Amino acid sequence: MEKSDNPERETRILQAAAQLFAHYGFDKTTVSDIAREAGVSKGAIYLHFASKEELLEALMMRETQHYAESWLRLLEDDPAGGTIGAMYKNSLYALNENPFMSAMFRQDSRVLGNYLRKPDNLFQRARAAQAESERLVFVRMMQAAGAVRTDIQPEVVAHIMDILAFGLAGMDGLLPDQPRPDVGELIEGIALMMDAALTPAGADPAAGKAVVRQIADRTRQQMGLASQAEKEKET
Repeated sequence: MEKSDNPERETRILQAAAQLFAHYGFDKTTVSDIAREAGVSKGAIYLHFASKEELLEALMMRETQHYAESWLRLLEDDPAGGTIGAMYKNSLYALNENPFMSAMFRQDSRVLGNYLRKPDNLFQRARAAQAESERLVFVRMMQAAGAVRTDIQPEVVAHIMDILAFGLAGMDGLLPDQPRPDVGELIEGIALMMDAALTPAGADPAAGKAVVRQIADRTRQQMGLASQAEKEKET
C-alpha cells in the first residue's frame, strides 16, 4: 500500500502515540486508542504505518531527533555550554523534558513492552551498526578537542556517565521514601562534580560546543539513514 502524504495528520498520530505509550505502555495501547486520541479513523493510521510496531519505530526516530535538537538548543543558550559538565547537564535536561525519550533511554519494559523482545528491533539494529557506543565516541571527541582530561581512560568516563544517567532516570522506585533534592538540583550538582573532575584548566568551551554539534549531526544522519532503510524495505 502506498503511504499517505499528509504530514500534519502523521504528526497528530505520532503525538497521540507518544502520550498513550508513555502513560499506558505499548502493549496495552491499541491502534484504535491512538486513532481516537489523534482524532482520525483507524484506517487513516494504516495509510501512514503498516503496523503498531512500525508506528512505534517512527516515533522512536522522531523523538531521538527532537532530543538531539533540544540538547543542542539548550547548549547553544548556555554561555558555559562547552564543558563536559554543561553538556551532560543539558543532555539530562533535554531527556527529562521528554517522558517518552526517557523511557527509550532506559529501554523501559513498562512503556515499550513486548517490542523489546522483537528480533531485530531498533535498539538491536542501532547496536549492530555501531562499533562503539555514542557516549564513548563523544568522550573521545571531547578529549581530542581538549575539553576533557586525557589522563583518564575514555571508556571509564563513558561508563560513569551512563551509570549516572540511568540512575537519575530510573532510581525513583528504588530509593526509600524520604526527602531528596529535586531533579534540577541533582542535574546541576552532577554537572559541577563532572567539571571539577574532568575539565582541564584552560579548556576552550567553543571547541566543546563544536563536538556536540557534530554529535547532533551524526544523530540526525543516523535517524535519516534508518528511516530511509525502512522505506527501502517496503518497496
